Amino acid sequence: MKRSQSTTKKRTKKPGQATTTKTMRVGGVDVGKDWLDAAIHGIAAKPLRRPNTPQGRAALIEFFIEHGVTLIGIEASGSYEFEMVDAIRAAGLKDIVFQPRQVRAYATFRNLRAKTDPIDAALIARCAAAQEEMRDSPDPRLAPMAEHLTFIDQIKEDIARLRTRLDRFRDKRFITAIRDQIAHLKKLERAELAKLRTAVRAHADLAKKLDLLITIEGLGGPTAPTLVIRMPELGTVSREQAASLAGMAPFTRKSGRWQGESHVEGGRARVGKAVFAAAQAASQRWNKALVALYTRIKAQGKHHSVAVVACARKLIIYANTVLARGTPWIAQN
Repeated sequence: MKRSQSTTKKRTKKPGQATTTKTMRVGGVDVGKDWLDAAIHGIAAKPLRRPNTPQGRAALIEFFIEHGVTLIGIEASGSYEFEMVDAIRAAGLKDIVFQPRQVRAYATFRNLRAKTDPIDAALIARCAAAQEEMRDSPDPRLAPMAEHLTFIDQIKEDIARLRTRLDRFRDKRFITAIRDQIAHLKKLERAELAKLRTAVRAHADLAKKLDLLITIEGLGGPTAPTLVIRMPELGTVSREQAASLAGMAPFTRKSGRWQGESHVEGGRARVGKAVFAAAQAASQRWNKALVALYTRIKAQGKHHSVAVVACARKLIIYANTVLARGTPWIAQN
């Protein structure tokens, strides 16, 4: 039977991958600060524009339900999409959140040059219809924890900026003021991290994951909660997929006679940053296996960052293994 343009059929579910669903009608939403534009793939329904307000979001949900839409694509737009995604999930509909580069790459592939908000909504719907696999909806408990974690990350970034600023000034009054701000932010960071750990431990399954992860030498502090919250797939994916999600998988570039270098790229930026920072410390002191790996790579004449990335990749593999087995890590001698 030939598949209609307005639907897309999902494959059989694999661990951490696509969920098994019936054939679905697909919509798309282009989100702006002030406006929402909705379109439905493959049918003649007129695009709908509504204000980005609770009433506007409700109108879009009603529009989709009236037309039998069960899967909605939406483009990440710097946090403006959060409320719309929440409304979609609250209505019991499926969603796919695309990165802007994915949508533009699809437009380039389809040779679509025109760009307006309604056109973008239709384009996002086409992207969703073309998606061959769809992951399960994320755990709703993790969204507020991820926001809390982002707040803590930004406190750290503010501390780093203030430390850089110290080198600029010689006036003791300015230096004292900056140091006072750093001390205040450090205290706030510790308090917020403690609150976040308490929130994680309020859930038995998340607490178990956290306890397993901190058995790995060098994987403690804020890094273990980061993996629990930002990488819920850990323990259900392959080691290669885990490294890729963390942005620690090497990608080879070569074509014909040209032999390029392998580089790590992509993945979840905040996860990669946290794991890289943990690996820097673990590979120098805390984790004997990583110390040995770092030393071996450096002995080959490789740069410090190359050795640390290799250690970070190994660290995320350790984390994936521990959660997959459900048993604490045993140190390698």
